[in-house]
Amino acid sequence: MTNSSNKPVNTIETEAKDFASIADRAISRRNFLSAGVAVGASAFVMGATGMLSSSVANANNAKRNSRFGFKPVAVNSLDTVTVPENYSWEIVTSWGDPLWSNGVEFDHASRGTGASQELAFGDNNDGMSLFSEGDDHILVVNNEYVNRSIFHGNRASGVPENADDVRKSKAGHGLSVVQIEQKDKQWKVIKDAPYNRRITADTPMEITGPARGNDLLKTAADPKAVLAKGTFNNCGNGRTPWGTYLACEENFNGYFGSSDLNYAPTESMKRYGVKNKDRGYGWYKEDERFDISKHPNEVNRFGYIVEVDPMDPASTPKKRTALGRFKHENAEVVVAANGHVVVYMGDDERGEFLYRFVSHNRYVEGGDNTNLLEEGELFVARFNDDFSGEWLALTPATTGMKSQAEISIHTRQAASAVKATTMDRPEWVAANPLKNEVYCCLTNNKNRAVTTNAGGDATPVDGPNPREKNNYGQIVRWTPQDADHTSNIFKWDLFVVAGNPSVHNNAYAGSKNINMQNMFNSPDGLAFDDNGMLWIQTDGKYSNEGDYAGMGNNQMLVGDPSTGEIQRFLVGSKECEVTGICWSGDRRTLFVGIQHPGEKGNSHFPGGGESVPRSSVIAITRDDGGLIG
Repeated sequence: MTNSSNKPVNTIETEAKDFASIADRAISRRNFLSAGVAVGASAFVMGATGMLSSSVANANNAKRNSRFGFKPVAVNSLDTVTVPENYSWEIVTSWGDPLWSNGVEFDHASRGTGASQELAFGDNNDGMSLFSEGDDHILVVNNEYVNRSIFHGNRASGVPENADDVRKSKAGHGLSVVQIEQKDKQWKVIKDAPYNRRITADTPMEITGPARGNDLLKTAADPKAVLAKGTFNNCGNGRTPWGTYLACEENFNGYFGSSDLNYAPTESMKRYGVKNKDRGYGWYKEDERFDISKHPNEVNRFGYIVEVDPMDPASTPKKRTALGRFKHENAEVVVAANGHVVVYMGDDERGEFLYRFVSHNRYVEGGDNTNLLEEGELFVARFNDDFSGEWLALTPATTGMKSQAEISIHTRQAASAVKATTMDRPEWVAANPLKNEVYCCLTNNKNRAVTTNAGGDATPVDGPNPREKNNYGQIVRWTPQDADHTSNIFKWDLFVVAGNPSVHNNAYAGSKNINMQNMFNSPDGLAFDDNGMLWIQTDGKYSNEGDYAGMGNNQMLVGDPSTGEIQRFLVGSKECEVTGICWSGDRRTLFVGIQHPGEKGNSHFPGGGESVPRSSVIAITRDDGGLIG
């Protein structure tokens, strides 16, 4: 195969040569790596043979007792959640639980109806945040998508078969806003609470920012392009200092189809993966706005960050087009020293890009900050092999596009135009609260140095993407120049490179801080606690065989940025993704999402027996009532 330059893509031999070059340069930069621990690309050259001796390991174990307040959990493939000794977990809410008293309890036979799902917690919970005001605690949770074969398991076909099935599916998506309380040491949803709310694929959304009113967003139902309908496939999330929630639209392309099989999707549609055939949701068959042959602009109204005020159930969510349109993972919000709001965002697709938004106006504590995300500058990252990097402005002048509105709608094309660095699926981004540094999970990329991205951009082995056919992933971190998040210059390294030292003794064994006791693949969710410890969640292969032998189910780990050490805190149930993370205000409860358990039909979490597997939010506490993180 060839890349966009018509040159052969990297072979394994070329990859090894490039890798060695990157490793050599990393060795010369160890002064940048924290505490002298070689956790950058240089650590690869050690492979499995570079593990610490037992004496050094014991010394390090003693050092980390003060930073890791738990005994590490071993890998397993059990159909339950495993947490450390002296910790406990409980279910807070699961897919289908009614949020109002006029709803009905989840029916394992029918899996509910359109009407019941509209009154119930959505499916496949992902990113979430907890907002507290006095004694009121409001949990806002993304409901990313539905497991069709489970969600519609009452149908022999395992797919929606009629209009009510589609209604139920659309109601299973979006956001669930629920008020919760802790009684007798257990967290539960308060039915009929005034803050309870479902935001679905049919909820009205205000369009704001540069794309508002643009011709590319105009439809027959909304000729002024000011009011979109619905949000769905929200993956990670963010929260703002002014108390709002950011839902991030990701794989929106899979919901559109065409009744005309001869319809030719536009090039801009193809750039985002939109085809004549959807992914089996069938929405376009019952709601023609999802039919691209009839309403081609409807697809341009998705792929944004949606801002929601959880404390005002009557408020209209706002699609913030100034932050760009792509397959958003999460949105990490930082207030820079100069008061400008900075939002870091990843585009979760192989070979796509890492972005930054800087607000035009400044944050004022206690002031009116409601429109800070409506206007600002959008940037995309370029990582250089010398461990420097720069944020490239996306403007009409730099991209050759006609307007900022066009850039906000066709953001991927804009990033390609300025030749940003193609990344290994940039997912969650997290900023260290104790230091001006930022981390991003590069989950994996089987196409690295094999083929181009969807826009034809080459994906060579380079920079923070140092392995061909990267099945394990890595976490990149960067430090902005002068500790200023609005600076366009930064330095970077790799905090960890995931791998399997039980199978490999080369680059695929991982970095030095990976060993037999903490190995994992596909880092996805990412968050810091108040102590500056980094919590890492995985969404990868759980076959426990071949390249993934010994890795067990997906998991959650904790890393110490000051030493590079990593320990496993939690193992999820069978065939789940561990995702979504937030703490109670007193830091005595950790909320975590268990998404799509049994996605291949081999789990009955959380009910056990022959019950239907259900995505759930769990609460984790210490048995002594102490702080978590």
